[in-house]
Amino acid sequence: MSDEIVATIRASEPRRYMGVGMLGMVGALVIYVALSTPPSAGWLVFLLVVGLFAIWLAARMWQATQYHIELTEDELRSSDGNVIARVDDIKSIDRGFFAFKPSNGFLIKTKTPASRIWQPGLWWRFGRQIGIGGVTPGSQSRAMSEILAAMVAMRNQGGDGRL
Repeated sequence: MSDEIVATIRASEPRRYMGVGMLGMVGALVIYVALSTPPSAGWLVFLLVVGLFAIWLAARMWQATQYHIELTEDELRSSDGNVIARVDDIKSIDRGFFAFKPSNGFLIKTKTPASRIWQPGLWWRFGRQIGIGGVTPGSQSRAMSEILAAMVAMRNQGGDGRL
């Protein structure tokens, strides 16, 4: 079991600022529209909830993207301590154009389901599906997905999956 980091994905600062800024601006704009020209009470509540949700989501993205994703020979993990997936548990990796994956990222399918977790702009996990990417550079995501695919292929061919 080696704890050596093979690949890393970090949220790029310009994309991080752009993503958080756009979400915050959408939230502020929706709240402004709701308060400046108040529609019926139902629409007012709806617009306020949507605006506050967008601002909350921007704050969550800001917090989540301060961390990065690390790939070791044994696991894919977040720098905040969450183990995203164990390499032995990975069934397949999908980088296709039509895959339901984050922007500049890839999709991982595991053999066993795990708890749901969402780090906006960085990664998410729902059951057996894991999405990596968002406000991350495509070059880092592509490199990590290639290395991970090679590790899984070596494991499936009878190797131990180590590089």
